[in-house]
Amino acid sequence: MAYIKNIEHERALTLANQVSVQPGQIVSRTLAQNPYVSVTLFAFAQGEEIGTHDSEGDAMVLVLEGTGLFTVDGRDYQLQAGDTLVMPAKKPHAVHAPQDFKMLLTVVFPTKE
Repeated sequence: MAYIKNIEHERALTLANQVSVQPGQIVSRTLAQNPYVSVTLFAFAQGEEIGTHDSEGDAMVLVLEGTGLFTVDGRDYQLQAGDTLVMPAKKPHAVHAPQDFKMLLTVVFPTKE
């Protein structure tokens, strides 16, 4: 059983090449999803956005290409390729694409003990 899906195993890859920007869309590719963690690649076309929401887990983004604008609890962060931001659980956040960009999103959920 593979825990990481939708990506080739045992092969060196460039993550940014595993998802493509499509005009007028947000494209996503789920690489892992279980009760503890979610790992998803995203490609945002310029002008697209994910509106304000929150998450049960801590969400960490890594911008792979381009520039993304992230709003966390009312504060804006402009991230470029190579930049990372953690959006804490339960804090409202949003994502906007001032230009085409790609990111890797990792969400770590609380354990239910």
